[in-house]
This record gives sequence, structure tokens and C-alpha cells, in this order.
Amino acid sequence: MFKKDLTGPTLLEMSGFCVDQALRTIVASKHLPRCLGFSVNLASPRVGAAESVVNATKSLLMVSLFLCCGNVSAQSADVEKEPAAVIEIGGAAAQSLRGGGSSFGPTVAVEVTPIENWLELEAGVTPLFSPHSIEWDTDLLFKKPWTLSDKAEFMFGAGPEWIHTNEHHVVTNSVGGEVVLDFMFWPSAKHKFGWYLEPGYDYNFGRGHEQSVGISGGILIAFR
Repeated sequence: MFKKDLTGPTLLEMSGFCVDQALRTIVASKHLPRCLGFSVNLASPRVGAAESVVNATKSLLMVSLFLCCGNVSAQSADVEKEPAAVIEIGGAAAQSLRGGGSSFGPTVAVEVTPIENWLELEAGVTPLFSPHSIEWDTDLLFKKPWTLSDKAEFMFGAGPEWIHTNEHHVVTNSVGGEVVLDFMFWPSAKHKFGWYLEPGYDYNFGRGHEQSVGISGGILIAFR
């Protein structure tokens, strides 16, 4: 790897050197540009005045360059950063496709973006309650995002889930798969707070091969 030369000239020093050389070339021609409205002959005693013009002009240009660089740095700092994580808090409902009835419960998830515009990861937990059973679903979803506008996003996701069920005091654990469509809405373009709607389909690879459709929704909280 190459080390940065900390003793080398800075941008302002190089710019000042270029300006100095250009203006000295003008002065060396024995006349300042006639577009300024006058000329100075270096052979005359007024060479000191010409040097003063050079120094003043050089200082003015270097100050302008410094202010320009500061303005660019300020604009870069104003660029809004992507959220480090987005928390989803809401409720969920599921309907069995095999005659198991419906269930309801709260849901919470955290979402991060390892590859911007290509991949988002969501890990969540959802307990679902029905009259005779309690089911805990823990999933990890891989999502492909699409930006619809400054205030709306759409994602398609799929991934595995671990299903822990307690039905009639009989506990079972199984692995399943989940597919979701995630719609996210942000009232502000800064994406600090919003809300989401996420319909999905679940397939249980365990005994009985339970299938269900469901929907969850709630609020979004972005952390930077």
C-alpha cells in the first residue's frame, strides 16, 4: 500500500504556486493586460506597483479558492446518510390454509442494508395467539428494494423461519419458509419515521405442512 506524503504541497499551496507563476508571466511580458485599462513597463520605476498588483491579485484568488473549498465541504456534510438500521413495530394477523383458523399478535423486526439498492436483511419475531395455541415465528428475510419515490419504497423478500408452537400443551419446533411483499411509506423525505404494510405467505416444512397467509403493519423508526 502507498503511504500518504504528509510533507507534500497542499491544494492551496499548489493553486497559489500556479497563480503566482501565471501572474509573474504577465508581469514578465513588461505590460499588464490592456483589458485592465492600463499597462506597466517593468523597465520603469513603477515595477513595485506591478508587484503589488500581483500580490494583491494572488491573495484574492487564494481566498476565493479557500471559500469555494469550504462551501463544497459544507454541502457534502449536508448530504443525508442512509439509516444504520430501521426498527419495525406493529401487529400481525395470519389465516391458516389447512383449516387451522386464524391468529393474531404483535411483531417487531430490525432491518439493515448491507448492499445499498440491492440487498436488505430483516430479522424479526412474531408471537401469534389463537384460542388453543401459541406460535412464535422467528424469521430472517433477504429483500430486494425498489425506490418508488422519495417517500415510498417496495421490497420483495424471502427467507427461512423457525416456528415454535405450543398447541394443547404439546410443544413442537419446525423450520419453514416465508415470502413477503413489503410496502414502506415515509411522510418526510428524510426517512426518520414512517409506516409499513407487509403481506406474506408461510410454509411449514414440519409435520402437517401447515400453510398460511398473513399481513403485518406498523410504524418505522430509522436510526442513524
